[in-house]
Amino acid sequence: MSPTILRGMTWEHERGYGSVVKAAEAYRSVAPEVEVQWEYRSLQAFADQDLQSLVENYDLLVIDHPHIPVAAEEKLFAPLNGRGFDAELATLATQSVGRSHESYQHLGQQWGLALDAAAQVSAYRPDLLESAPSTWDEVIALAEEGRVLWPFKPVDAFSSLVTIASGLGEDAMTTPGVFLSEDMLTRAMELLTRLARLVPAENAGFNPIQVADVLAESDTFAYAPLLFGYTNYSRAGYRSHRLQYIDIPRSTRGVAGSLLGGAGIAVSSRSQAMDAAITHAFWLASGDVQAGAYYDGGGQPGNAVAWESERTNADSLNFFTGTRATLEGAYLRPRFATYIELQNAVSPLVTSALLGQISLSELRERLDAGVAEWLVR
Repeated sequence: MSPTILRGMTWEHERGYGSVVKAAEAYRSVAPEVEVQWEYRSLQAFADQDLQSLVENYDLLVIDHPHIPVAAEEKLFAPLNGRGFDAELATLATQSVGRSHESYQHLGQQWGLALDAAAQVSAYRPDLLESAPSTWDEVIALAEEGRVLWPFKPVDAFSSLVTIASGLGEDAMTTPGVFLSEDMLTRAMELLTRLARLVPAENAGFNPIQVADVLAESDTFAYAPLLFGYTNYSRAGYRSHRLQYIDIPRSTRGVAGSLLGGAGIAVSSRSQAMDAAITHAFWLASGDVQAGAYYDGGGQPGNAVAWESERTNADSLNFFTGTRATLEGAYLRPRFATYIELQNAVSPLVTSALLGQISLSELRERLDAGVAEWLVR
């Protein structure tokens, strides 16, 4: 009898692709009648590609959680409640890292499972620094020595603005038609503009992977205060030097407020093998798999069992315990089907303002206009 073939789409990185391929290999001993075949797309396409075309061609999709509202409202994914796994859903809710599990809920149903947990954290070279900065004053002092990197291409600049403001005490986009209050936008942008002027100019076009690569390969720089974590760089042999990831610098709310990222596993509502796909999704998100084959393939687990594992922490310079507080206090983006359009539209404005290309007053006006246009029920 021919095996059931499940086709999956993920993103082009060891963390996104190697993890699920390694798990698929392990799944053969669990369900020999099922073969899971994974393909990948670029990181940018992962964020931007039209879900409609993907659900027509793949059974399993690794997705960003901000896509959940539109996928739910357009019925692109299969709801995971009431499919015989409600006990497993309840368990996964207790094993959530911060609000990761919640981020795949919408309209009272669960549309994905937290496969990968992430937020903006900090990273440093433990061979170059005895200890990393823990406050923003310390960050600026180290940046003045020319030893700091910070990725502030549009989406990362936007993320950092949200993180800083939330840490200072105000969550972005919670009031209709307002991105941030004038006072908070001013305070957050003052800090980020100061930082932007102290890091290399090319950081305006860098993403977290590019910053991590420079940190790991060059001895000139030693620290990055805000970037999405990649546990791959904390493991021996991945690059010339290992990075140690830690909580973000303390602010008014401690280390709370970092913008929540991560990725989830969803099942296409068009799948012709839906039961098999759902079964595999729950297996892939389970604690033992996340702490085992998924991590071993280069993954950054979304299950707290893996975050609390002595083995994964020993292997990664305590990546998980070192950033857990930041994840637990992370900021969850607004749950609107049009949120992605807002983020895409306004993110370039933040980088432009940091570079002095537009004024703070223009930034505020256009951010508020974006919220008024896109975040409406």
